[in-house]
Amino acid sequence: MERLIFHIDVNNAFLSWTAVEMLKNGTKIDIRTIPAIIGGDESKRHGVVLAKSNVAKQFGIKTGEPIYFARQKCPQIKVFESNHKMYREYSDKLYKLFQEYTDKIERFSIDECFLDMTNFIGKNENPINIAKEISNRVKSELEFTVNIGIARNKLLAKMASDFEKPDKIHTLWNEEIP
Repeated sequence: MERLIFHIDVNNAFLSWTAVEMLKNGTKIDIRTIPAIIGGDESKRHGVVLAKSNVAKQFGIKTGEPIYFARQKCPQIKVFESNHKMYREYSDKLYKLFQEYTDKIERFSIDECFLDMTNFIGKNENPINIAKEISNRVKSELEFTVNIGIARNKLLAKMASDFEKPDKIHTLWNEEIP
């Protein structure tokens, strides 16, 4: 039996998880819909962009650049502090959801996992349908989005998940490589 690997990557993880938490706590504006970044403490004159909204991306803001440069590109940018304890909690919730589909999970980072679905998707089941189910459950139960890449190995699954974002599912089968 050929291997079947899903690579699942949270879209704008730190910003998305911060947005979900803020909305749960009564904030009216979803920071995923405005120019917003997760970054360091500007008052101490240090910090880089750890995550950015899709709107912030439109201003050319890049992950890893100093917040100072991000403000030059977009003076109205909203900056939110990181909260790694909360990120770990959301990562763990996601992992727990994945365990309902397979016990062969490899954390690649706090917001990315490989799922070996080889023995967990039946011969007559379509892996894209299972990926859609996972994606929809993440949206409805955890309130953020993921990209899912599907392939026969981890490298190709990772590449597939990076094709187009956000909230997409892509395959990269051997015959699709060219």
